[in-house]
Amino acid sequence: MSERTEGRKYKLENDTTLLEYLFSKCRGESRTTVKSYLSRGQILVNGRNVTAFDFGLHKGDFLVILDQATRFRKHSGEMDTRVRIVYEDEHLIVVDKRHAVLTISTGRDGEVTAYSLLTGYVRRQSARAGRKTAPGVPGIFIVHRLDRDTSGLIIFAKDEQTQTRLQDGWNENILERKYVAVVEGTPQEKSGTCTSWLSENPKSLKMTSSPVDNGGKKAVTHYNTISSAGGYSLVEFELETGRKNQIRIHASGMGCPVAGDKKYGARSNPLGRLALHAQSIAFRHPWTRKMMRFDTGIPRIFKSMFPE
Repeated sequence: MSERTEGRKYKLENDTTLLEYLFSKCRGESRTTVKSYLSRGQILVNGRNVTAFDFGLHKGDFLVILDQATRFRKHSGEMDTRVRIVYEDEHLIVVDKRHAVLTISTGRDGEVTAYSLLTGYVRRQSARAGRKTAPGVPGIFIVHRLDRDTSGLIIFAKDEQTQTRLQDGWNENILERKYVAVVEGTPQEKSGTCTSWLSENPKSLKMTSSPVDNGGKKAVTHYNTISSAGGYSLVEFELETGRKNQIRIHASGMGCPVAGDKKYGARSNPLGRLALHAQSIAFRHPWTRKMMRFDTGIPRIFKSMFPE
């Protein structure tokens, strides 16, 4: 919390994203100035400092634009806004990860990842409850991953047994994985299925696609075009298989690369990020066998490119 809270105060009347709302309230100020409010720690949402430009705001939220930059301290019990917990029980956690956040470290010292943030969270929760798990330190276990620049839903296990049950029975447990993306151009067919065999170049780490079986891993993606406007399309993708960069490669292969995806041929970056989001996931709980389904909806920043 800041030591000073003098500034412009607003109550949200509808759902939106932070940067979109700031631009609407700061007309006459340059985009650079408005963005600096975020980088300088001048934005409070419901009393908490927020720096993510695509942070979701909701009707009834209170927002303050502080008059001056302020240094903030995060309370030890708070969860970092780079991952938002959408479900938690004794066995697993489902989170909505922001873009530009790694799932797990690449080995560099000090990297902040979804894994590290959640590990800190469960350890704080355990310490407050006075619990310990063998060998004495509670933790988080990776089940699957999202690319660094892809936002959306990920499942994490809270113990090794849950991790094993989910991973070993992945194809039987995972019932649905849907993504939404803003792509360049318009798919020739409104909906369809892309099938190819993917291989990774060990030097460039870039995936290549073959229309025939060349020894690579078979990848199947179903897609449906939701809307098109201004040279872009909003497309839903459903995974039948889960290969590295699968959607990005298949979108590029259709001649409609994901906006912001320079690696696979995009020529523009209208949102300042890779425009790909893991929107929904459905799975059978590894212990109760109950069907669980979570859906974040389409990010408002994506929808803003397609006026109704």
